[in-house]
Amino acid sequence: MIVDETNLREEIIRQAAYQLMITARTAPKAKGEDSLEILLVDGEDKEKIADEMAKMQERHKDFLRDAEGVRKSQVVLLIGVTGDKTIGLNCGACGFETCSELQKVRKKSGLDFSGPNCAYKLIDLGIALGSAAKLASVIGIDNRIMYRIGAAAKRLGLSKADVVMGIPLTAAGKNPFFDRKS
Repeated sequence: MIVDETNLREEIIRQAAYQLMITARTAPKAKGEDSLEILLVDGEDKEKIADEMAKMQERHKDFLRDAEGVRKSQVVLLIGVTGDKTIGLNCGACGFETCSELQKVRKKSGLDFSGPNCAYKLIDLGIALGSAAKLASVIGIDNRIMYRIGAAAKRLGLSKADVVMGIPLTAAGKNPFFDRKS
């Protein structure tokens, strides 16, 4: 029997994406308290994100460049965090003296994300993103963490997280998410 990889690529990427979702979920978290949202997006919803990113190019030209990267991907992972559930350290990194002060503040939507957020929840998001991107790299899946994907996903209401990033996934002869035209 002969199996041509090109006939399996979509299925391989999807299976890898499922593994990356679990890797992000099981990444270490401050106090072991999980506030992550992890979503797989493909098909029409992936195209909606790319279209929204293209519309956002008036903010910065790189939205259009990154939209093309999304179009070249098979799937996109969205990994976000709800940042108003503090871990109770009263560390002040969020800009408030106590965690209870942060929790009393009504969430405000910024241009892309909502805040204020517990710094440790944002660190948790970074660890989850890094874990997923690292595993993708180890198993040979082209990827890149992209702020602009998350901004478009939030605008479209695809994510309920306060802060969300996207990771496009593909397997190509050359990673289309690096060495891009500005």
